[in-house]
Amino acid sequence: MPEQDNRDVPSSRGTPDPAETEAERRRRRARFLRELAEARALRDRVQPRRAKAARLRHAMRMRTFRW
Repeated sequence: MPEQDNRDVPSSRGTPDPAETEAERRRRRARFLRELAEARALRDRVQPRRAKAARLRHAMRMRTFRW
């Protein structure tokens, strides 16, 4: 993956880098969320039975949730 060559290395956990702009943080977050969704989609394709069970559990939780 060519995007991983210039990956940020945080100086310390928990404290944001003062030089990092809000736009950079949003870009990093968007990339992370895209990769997370891609990993979930891959897992669902590789383990269809587990994915179906997870969908059914989620549907049951949503049906029994009280608004």
